[in-house]
Amino acid sequence: MERWQKIERVPAPALIPIYGALSGMRVLMTGSIVAAPFAASLLAEFGAEVIHVERPKIGDPYREQAPVVKRGDRRISAGWIQEGRNKLSLTLEINMKIPESKEIFLSLIKNCDVWLENMVWTEKLGITEEMLFEVNPKLVIAHISGFGRPQFGGVPEECNRPSYDPIGQAEGGYMFVNGFPEPMPPSHAATFINDYMTAMFAVNGILMGYIHAQKTGQGQAIDVAQIEAMSKVLNDTFVQYFMLNKIRQRNGNKVAIFQPGNLFKTKDNKYLYIGAYGPVVYGRFIKALGLDLEKYSHEACGNSPEAINSELGLELNQITIDWVAARDAEEALRYLLSHKVPCGIVRNVAELAASEHYQKRGNFVEYLDETLGEPVKAFGFTPKMSVTPGKVWRGAPTLGQDTEAILTKLLGYSENEIKAFREKQVI
Repeated sequence: MERWQKIERVPAPALIPIYGALSGMRVLMTGSIVAAPFAASLLAEFGAEVIHVERPKIGDPYREQAPVVKRGDRRISAGWIQEGRNKLSLTLEINMKIPESKEIFLSLIKNCDVWLENMVWTEKLGITEEMLFEVNPKLVIAHISGFGRPQFGGVPEECNRPSYDPIGQAEGGYMFVNGFPEPMPPSHAATFINDYMTAMFAVNGILMGYIHAQKTGQGQAIDVAQIEAMSKVLNDTFVQYFMLNKIRQRNGNKVAIFQPGNLFKTKDNKYLYIGAYGPVVYGRFIKALGLDLEKYSHEACGNSPEAINSELGLELNQITIDWVAARDAEEALRYLLSHKVPCGIVRNVAELAASEHYQKRGNFVEYLDETLGEPVKAFGFTPKMSVTPGKVWRGAPTLGQDTEAILTKLLGYSENEIKAFREKQVI
């Protein structure tokens, strides 16, 4: 009888405090930059006990991603400070050909509700879904990859392609519609937006699978592809093509189907976005600028591509450009808001950090980073929860910080066994 067959599951949480709506869920995460770790972070912020598996001595490359924060001989990625918090770090060489690794990994699978991975080639490591469901029939398996897994369909050669965030944006259709029209090239969205969108779809799938497993005792696999995450957020782009034979094009900052819906430069060299969709809000905007609504009617100037590109529509656009250019950003913002016209100033991080609204929303949290050994400040939680709010119970861990605690408290290994694992470089 193998070890995983003998051990009893230790209820979660066993190694972290009780907090949040997901307390009682345990997640095993074997992945690196960026989608899988971010998905795990979202779960960990609301109470899931997340075990982040890292390679011995090497760790997750996320720890070294530039820019890094340095304190003497200690250094850690700013990204790791933000996203590594609330996780347990276990070092383990994942390879089912190594008996000790297989023993530890399958014992962890028995103790977890979710296995989250973005390693792609798991079969090469000897890991199969059939093996894992035998160990834990209620397991939710979340696969994250660039192009999806063949078991869910697709061209096998495409499924095997490596990918990073901008590749997903390009191949999923998002990059084509992002940026300014030709002759300008397409533009990718910054801050790994593809990875973050993919992570959020993964979390959604994990929670659905988890609820189903708790109700029925039946686990399942979830397949999240970067390209499909991007295609999913293209709004009506595919319907436009299938039903109207239209290929959506880039329009820069200008909304193609109504106005005002654009970014305008202010007198103090800032940028103000004004959006007034629909006849009622459009009417407020026209009134705010002191214009004649009968002349610059919604039908004639604001409610369709034809209207906004008509002679009168283009005239209204130029009036708007000139009106904003004659005013400072804050002045224009306050005036338009007094008329209930939706608008917003393009803010940088320094402005957001100083924002009274952000501060009173509790958007910034301070905690002790385990690597630096000092307090750090980072962005807090979304969404806000009235009964089960998010929490930082600990800063991002050092490499392998929780290995011994996990192996002893969850899996029942002795001190001598753990020492032997270290000598064999399994952990």
